[in-house]
Amino acid sequence: MRTLRTFLKYSPEQHFMLQKILANFNITALNAMQLAALDAAKKPNDLVLLSPTGSGKTLGFLLPVVHLLNADMDGVQALIIVPSRELAIQIEQVFKQMGTGFKVNCCYGGHDTKTERNNLSQAPAVLIGTPGRLAYHIRRGNFHTENIHTLVLDEFDKALEFGFQEDMSFIIDRLRRIEKRILTSATDMREIPSFTGISNPTELNFLDKSSPVETTLQLKYIRADDADKLLVLYKLICQLQSKTALVFCNHREAVERIGLLLEEKGLAHGIFHGGMEQLDRERALIKFRNGSHRLLITTDLASRGLDIPEIEAVIHYQLPATLDVYTHRNGRTARMNATGTSYLLLAANDHLPSFLPEKPALEVLPEEVTRPGKSHWMTLYISAGKKDKVNKMDIVGMLLKKGNLAKEELGLIEVLDYASYAAVRSDKMNALLALIKNEKIKNKKVKIEVS
Repeated sequence: MRTLRTFLKYSPEQHFMLQKILANFNITALNAMQLAALDAAKKPNDLVLLSPTGSGKTLGFLLPVVHLLNADMDGVQALIIVPSRELAIQIEQVFKQMGTGFKVNCCYGGHDTKTERNNLSQAPAVLIGTPGRLAYHIRRGNFHTENIHTLVLDEFDKALEFGFQEDMSFIIDRLRRIEKRILTSATDMREIPSFTGISNPTELNFLDKSSPVETTLQLKYIRADDADKLLVLYKLICQLQSKTALVFCNHREAVERIGLLLEEKGLAHGIFHGGMEQLDRERALIKFRNGSHRLLITTDLASRGLDIPEIEAVIHYQLPATLDVYTHRNGRTARMNATGTSYLLLAANDHLPSFLPEKPALEVLPEEVTRPGKSHWMTLYISAGKKDKVNKMDIVGMLLKKGNLAKEELGLIEVLDYASYAAVRSDKMNALLALIKNEKIKNKKVKIEVS
């Protein structure tokens, strides 16, 4: 096997940084797509990277970006435009985990503009943002564009689908000194709009090279001819028991309607769609990631670009409109050699979509089902975060020492700007709250409660 150094012929300093980054992610080698992206980025051409969701695209384009940054240059050097808030946050977290020493910030709708202005006053080397919010800051002169030499358009097909062309065109028109343009997409781009400025790119197409999904993903459909489709969904969820599942809908109203039914049935779940407040969306994802909720009801907003765990089942409550949508939804399960199941729910007037590459197997649900048990995890809310100089180790120390938790009774911890969340074993939560209700973090009295 070729080593990273012999494949890429980087300098010893660059090779050392790459090895450090790999160690920070606890991986020993990059995948073929990431190696190809690094090699292609050394050429003067722009780069178009086509690779499926869950294939490691974020690291694939961030590694070349890092090697293009200049530690002696002030201001924003690399601009990464993304279609969603969650993707901006995810890329920021990945970049920070790389441990490069370069400053990174992200900005997006729903985030406090004052906080973003303060962050931009000491400009980061890498700025990540959604089109509308980036355009807002450029119009107000909150950051300068003259030193930006690298532009990344991540999940570009999704950004076009969301209607961000006007804002993206405005932003790119203000970038006068771009030397490298990188465009990523999870679908094949037949034509790249001229406003991107991309010409004669090197194209890396890995869309046809990821087929573990074909061998590990089971496809099934369920008929709801003589029953309320919502009740059939409830029976399917009960049949899945403790498996993690995403329920996809085409509209926010359907997400809300299903959420109300499950609430009436006493089933713990989260909902996620573009009409929710940003904090509510973040909280829903946190609870899903840490296991407090095993079920997330969502629009196609969650089909791509989100940092969520491996899913065991995908349920198409409303039929996907196209093969691309169907593929991206299913891409949330059966990844990285894991197995998963995709279910299509068909009402009386529904037919299997003609674009399906193969016919799913018919699944017949039993007449009697048992409601799933509660999760073994609950989420603890703490009213302090990064802006209060609080980090994960502060929270771990308090919960283990003051709360008498054992390590295995503490799960995933996530620290946001002004709040933190920790997964705690459900049977330990009441005793923990009694022990730490008056505790301080960094000498600050904080609110601590079940989220």
